[in-house]
Amino acid sequence: MPTGKVTVIGSGFSGLSSACYLAKMGYSVTVVEKHDRVGGRARSLSESGFVYDMGPSWYWMPDVFDAFFADFGKRTSDYYELIRLSPSYKVFFKDRVIDVPSDINELYALFESVEKGAGEKLKQFLKEAEYKYQVGMQDLVYRPGLSITEFMDMRFLKGLFKLDVLKSIHTHIRKYFKDPHLVQLLEFPVLFLGALPKNTPALYSLMNYADMVGGTWYPQGGMVKVVEAMHSLALELGVTFELNADVSRIDVEGHTAKQLKGTKPQQGFDALVSSADYQFTEQTLLDAPYRRYSSAYWESRKLAPSAILYYVGVNKPLDHLLHHNLFFDEDFEQHANDIYKDVRWPEKPLLYVSCSSKTDPTVAPAGQENLVILIPVAPGLEDTAEIRDRYFDLSVKRIESHIGMSFRENIVYRRDFCMRDFVKEYNSFKGNAYGLANTLLQTAILKPKLVSAKVHNLFYTGQFTVPGPGVPPCLISGKLAAEQVRKYLQTKQGS
Repeated sequence: MPTGKVTVIGSGFSGLSSACYLAKMGYSVTVVEKHDRVGGRARSLSESGFVYDMGPSWYWMPDVFDAFFADFGKRTSDYYELIRLSPSYKVFFKDRVIDVPSDINELYALFESVEKGAGEKLKQFLKEAEYKYQVGMQDLVYRPGLSITEFMDMRFLKGLFKLDVLKSIHTHIRKYFKDPHLVQLLEFPVLFLGALPKNTPALYSLMNYADMVGGTWYPQGGMVKVVEAMHSLALELGVTFELNADVSRIDVEGHTAKQLKGTKPQQGFDALVSSADYQFTEQTLLDAPYRRYSSAYWESRKLAPSAILYYVGVNKPLDHLLHHNLFFDEDFEQHANDIYKDVRWPEKPLLYVSCSSKTDPTVAPAGQENLVILIPVAPGLEDTAEIRDRYFDLSVKRIESHIGMSFRENIVYRRDFCMRDFVKEYNSFKGNAYGLANTLLQTAILKPKLVSAKVHNLFYTGQFTVPGPGVPPCLISGKLAAEQVRKYLQTKQGS
C-alpha cells in the first residue's frame, strides 16, 4: 500500500477530483481551501430564499461524471437526482425564438424546417462529431500531455484528419449549413473556449455532440450538489479539509516543496497539488527560481473569457423563459471580436440567462424566479460600478423586450460578480472565468504542464493545464494529476 502525505491547494472540481483519487491510492490527503466552504468557483449563493450556482450551471457530458463516480464504486444517483432538460434550452434571435428539443429526431426536424436538407446534414455532422467525441473525450483527454510520444500511436495518427484539428469550426459548420440561425446554434458552445470560431479547431464539434446527443442535464438542487457529492466521497475516503486557509507562499528547499505559509500554516507533505490558477501559483506562491514559466510567457497566453454575472431575485413568475436561455439577438461575430480580437467591453453583447427555478422549486420562494445573467467578456478589462450598472440595465431591457413582461420593479435581490471579484475570490489571472483558451497552439502538449520542472514534488491540475476548461475536463485533470503524483512517490520510495 502506498504511503505518504499529499496536500491539495483548492477545493474546486479538479482539486476535489485529485484528492479523491489520491486518497483511493492510499495516500493521506489534506485539502486547503481559501473560503469557508468547498467548491471553489462552483460555490453556491443563498439569500432571501433564492439559491444560485455562482459558477458552472451547464451539466453536459454525463458520461464523464458517471466515469468519475464509477472509479470509486459509486453512481451519481447515490448522491443527487439528475434530470434531463426538455427542451434543452431556448435561443432568442432577433427574428425568431427556438426551443432546442432534447429528442434527436425532433432536432433533425427542426433543422429541416429552418433550412431544406439540413436535417440529413445534421445527421452527417453529428456522426463526424461522435467520432471526435469518442476519441477526444474517451482517449485524448486522458493523456497527460507531457510528451509528443503520447500521440504517436496508430489510432490517433490514422484518425488525425477525421479529427479536423487543422480546420476551423467556422469553416466546418458552414460546409454543412447556410442559415445563420443554425450556424450560430452550432457555434455557441465554442464561445467560451477562448477563441473566435475561425481560430478554433473543428475538433470541437465534439461539443455539439455533447450538447445535442449527450443532452443538457440538471442535478436537482443545482451544480453545487455535484460539489457536495464529491466532498462527501472525499470525506468517506479519509480526506481532511482545512477551510479558511488562504495560502500565501510555498516554501521550497533544494527544489522540493516543504511547507505552505498562509492563514493556517501547514505541516510538511511529500507531494503538493495546486488546483489554484496556475499563473497565481507560479508567479505569487513560488519564488522566481522555482517558476517554470516567465511572466512574459503568461502575458502571451490566450485566455478564455471572463464574465460579468448578475444574481437576481424576482418576486413574480416570468413567462417565456426556460431553465437555460441564450439571447442571440445581436451580432455573434461582433461580440466574439470584442472578446478575442478588438478587446473591449462589448457594445451589443449576447446574453446567457439561467432560470433554474423553472426546473427546481427549491431554489426560489414559491411563485418567484432566480435569474443568473451572464455576459462573456474579455479578461483584464476595467471593472467599475458604473460599467456593471450599465450592463445590468441593458440586460434587463433586453430580457423584458423578448419575454413581453416588465420585471425591473419586481427585482428584490441583486448581486454582481465580475473581474475584480474573480481576482479577489479566486486569485484569477486577469479576472478570467474559464481558464486557458483551447486554441490549437494551447492544446495537449502545448498547455502548461501538469508537472513542475523546477520543484520535484509540485503538480498542477485545473483549467489552465490538460485537458482544459470546463467541469468534465477538470474532473479528468484531477485524475491525471493524481497519477503523476503516484508515479513520483513510487519512484521516490523505490529509490
